[in-house]
Order: sequence, then C-alpha cells, then structure tokens
Amino acid sequence: MRSARRPWLETALRLSCALVLLAPFAVRAEPVLVFAAASLKPALDAILASPAVAAIGEAKASYAASSQLARQIEAGAPAAIFVSADEDWMNYLAERDRLVAGTRSDLLGNALVLVAPKDSPLALQLVPGVDLAAALGREGRLALAEPNSVPAGKYAKAALGKLGAWDGVATHIVSADNVRAALNFVARGEAPLGVVYRSDALSEPAVRVVATFPDDSHAPIVYPAALVAGHDSAAARRLLEALRAPAQQAIFRAHGFDAPPSH
Repeated sequence: MRSARRPWLETALRLSCALVLLAPFAVRAEPVLVFAAASLKPALDAILASPAVAAIGEAKASYAASSQLARQIEAGAPAAIFVSADEDWMNYLAERDRLVAGTRSDLLGNALVLVAPKDSPLALQLVPGVDLAAALGREGRLALAEPNSVPAGKYAKAALGKLGAWDGVATHIVSADNVRAALNFVARGEAPLGVVYRSDALSEPAVRVVATFPDDSHAPIVYPAALVAGHDSAAARRLLEALRAPAQQAIFRAHGFDAPPSH
C-alpha cells in the first residue's frame, strides 16, 4: 500500500523542481558600461580594477574618440556613463536630451604636450613663431588626433594656430582616429613628433615630452562626466560618484591628469 504524501512535502517538491528549471534563466545584473575618451584608458582601467570600485559591481569601459562615442550614444548605444575629453561633445548630447539631468560635472583636467620618440635629441620651445615644420624635416609628419572633431586634435590645431605654426605643418599631418592612436605613431617611430595629452605621454615609455603647450594657447582641457538617459541605475550612480572620490582622483593624478579647470 502506497503511503500518501503530505501536502507540504508535495508543495516543496514542486517548488524545488521549478527553481531547478528556472535557474538557467535567472536574471543577472548587467554591467555598468562606461563610454570614455581614449586618453582615459590607462587610468580608468586601473580604477575599475581597484577593490573599492570593483566592490560596486561589474563595470566595463569602451574607449574611443569622444566624438565617436557621443554619436554612438545618440544612436542608442547602451552606455550608462559618458566621460568626454571636452565640453563640446557633452554639450552635443545635452542638447539632444541624452543625459540624466543633474548628473553632469567636470571630472578632470589635463595638459597638451609635444612628444618625440624617447631617443630623439630634439630640443624645442613652444613659443610664438616656433618653426615646427623645420623640426619635422622634409619627410617628417606630425601625429595628432583628427583636428576637426576629436578633442585632442581640436586642442592641438588651436594651440598650433595660436603659436603661428599651423600653416607650416598643415600639409604634414598624420591624422589619427583618437589621441592614443596618435601616440602610437610616435612610439613606433612612424612620426618624429606628435601632439597628445600629458597623461598619454606618461603612459608610454617609448616617447618623451619635448615641450608643454602654454595654457593660453588653447581652450582649457576639461573632462566632463554624466549619466546617460535611459541607463540610469543605482550602480551607475555609485560608480560615477566613485570616480569623483579622493581615492580615485589620486589614481587619475598619478596618471598625469589634473583637477578640472575652474570656469
């Protein structure tokens, strides 16, 4: 004679079976996706790997020129946080209602430098009238990020124009997709000179800083950060706040960034 199962036992068995069947479909929290200017890669990679930030939850970063990232966000890319290398591309998204109101702030500053391969003997001062074309030589090329849309390239074009050097080098430019790509041209010895951020130069032992551009030769370099509309979450807010915290700001400083310039 079969023994009757107790009602509570049958209920427990049904629940156990349901949990086993549903386990493969359990919802996992999506990682926070950060779209960040290419120049941020060494520092931001270190920050995201730090225990304090890793404890917030999984986060991933995608690096490219700010112009490219902003257009991807406009097209619906699922970034939760955007860190631009200039205000123009953050303004571009703000004008299109693609930012979460009240979350934008200036995160960092930087400096613009002229770099050469580490073994180059070149000495040069970046003063008005500097003959940068002569420093390049007949076949030499000046590496910089695309000068009409990418922030580092725009800063470089403005600075060279202010010093009276742009016209002399305009036909000797090797234009890169982003500032890290411009840095690589110099690091590999494919260009004798390049214009990058100080933070980039510090991250690459194959180059050396020849000179720093005067602050008044270009607009202040500022990195604004904000949450992206449609992807706001508690984890994204905690991560954005962590990037502003003293411990993470110290990591940025160690990689060559400054406090954001005051307006």
